[in-house]
This record gives sequence, structure tokens and C-alpha cells, in this order.
Amino acid sequence: MVLYIVGLGLGDEKDITVRGLEAVKSCKCLYLEYYTSILGIDNSKLEAFYGVPVILADRTMVETEADRIFEEAKDVNIGFLVVGDPLCATTHTDLIIRARSLGIKVETIHNTSVMGAAASCGLQLYQYGYTVSIPLFEGTWRPDSFYDRIKYNRAGGMHTLCLLDIKVKEPDYSKHTGGKLVFLPPRFMTVNQAVEQLLEVEGNRKEGVCNPEDYGVGMARLGQPDQCIIYGTLEQLRSVDFGAPLHCIALVGDAHPLELEVLKFFEVKPEQINTCKPLNGDADGNQSDEEPDLFNF
Repeated sequence: MVLYIVGLGLGDEKDITVRGLEAVKSCKCLYLEYYTSILGIDNSKLEAFYGVPVILADRTMVETEADRIFEEAKDVNIGFLVVGDPLCATTHTDLIIRARSLGIKVETIHNTSVMGAAASCGLQLYQYGYTVSIPLFEGTWRPDSFYDRIKYNRAGGMHTLCLLDIKVKEPDYSKHTGGKLVFLPPRFMTVNQAVEQLLEVEGNRKEGVCNPEDYGVGMARLGQPDQCIIYGTLEQLRSVDFGAPLHCIALVGDAHPLELEVLKFFEVKPEQINTCKPLNGDADGNQSDEEPDLFNF
């Protein structure tokens, strides 16, 4: 029996590879990991297309209750579905190690991820340095360790891919009554929030790493038909509406002339500036009054 770790790609239920589809159709049950990323479609579409029941697996299940998955994989084929590529998040490496330590056969089936799709903007993957994750600031919790990695990349003339925070199925402790958890609506960090936080950290650190006049590329919904890519200064990008999630941003290092040629296709237009509306929270992670019902979990 096999525990298949299957990448779903970035689009919809049809972005799975042929090999991945063959694997999931052989499975008794599928677990869809939905806290490091999201596919943006109702999981019922996955069930209908794959013909196999899909169970949503939150962070708690994957990190502390995975024994359930391992026990099943001893007797039947089980699929663990990951948006993008399975090995772009360290959580899934840990899952593989734990399964193999129990004598369970594991097979990983790769797919497109944001790490590769970011090349759509024209910045060559060979020219990227460290990838960083930017967490949503909340109250006095304002970590800035990502700044040092950006500084390192910038010193070497390298670009930096910034992956932006998502918060799915987070408890609302202010409404925790009677032993029953109430969950906050999903929140997805926007390019605008990321830029605000980068400039805030720069204002505190003052090391010339993330300045308003520095260039970046905001990207949204990579790999989907309505993907959005806009190139401009951080000051410009902070007020452009990139639409629905997921968002990421690439900070431009020393760009090659060929990279600049491609970036021109995505240069911000005057009418795109100052169009941003609060999507799902401000830079402090506070909720907007109009939370979009983007996904049915």
C-alpha cells in the first residue's frame, strides 16, 4: 500500500498531472491540505473529478493527528493532496519522514508551484536568492526576520520572492464558549499589506533594503486564467488592486536587460494606481467589514 503525496498545481482540479490523477484514482481516501496554500475552488469539485472522497486536513490534523492517515495507509492507498508542489513546504517533508519511519511506502508526485510560476513576470529563476515568508502583523506582534534575508539577497544583486501569509481555520478565542471553537473567516495577505509591512520595517531598521522607490512585481492567482502581474515601485504597488488571492511579490535585484524587456509588459499603468480597496484586512491583520466569501471550506 502507498501514501501518495500529490501536487495539484496552481489552477483548479484539472491541473493535476496524468500520473497524479492515476494515483489518486487508486486511493481509498484523499486528504486535502489547506493551510499552507489554497486552490480556490470548492473541494466538491475535486471529489467529482477524482471520484474519491476528499477530507480537508487542517494544520492540527497534519502536524499532530497524522497517525490517522498513517494507519489507513498501512492497508489501502491514501492520497495526500497539496496545492502547488508537495515539497515546497517543510511540513510535508516531515510527513514523509514520519510515514517512512513506520514502514509505509511513500511516493511523491510533483507539480507546478509558485516557486516556478513566479518566472512568469520575467525575472529569471537563476537570479533569485532566499525565498522569504512575510507574516501578517497583528497588534504588537511584528516580526521582521525576513528583512535580513532580503538584505542578504539585495547585497548579492539577487531578486527575492516573498510568499504572503494566509490564515485559514484560525480560532476566534474571543468567542470561545462552552468548549466549542469558533473560527475566524479566512484571511489572505495582499501585495498591498506586504508592501506596507516592508516599508514599516524599513522605517524601523533604516538599512536601505526596502525603499518606496525600489522596484517589485506584485503577482496574484499565478497559474490561473485571470492571473495578475504588475511591475512598479513599492510606492506604486502599495495602492494597486490585485484582486482575489493568492498574492505574492518579487523584489527586484540587479535585473538583466532581457528581464527588463519582459518586465515592461507588466509595467504599472496610471489608472491602476490608487485603486486598492480593503480585501480582507489591514496591515495589522484586522478584518474588513466586507469579508469576501471566496472559498467554501
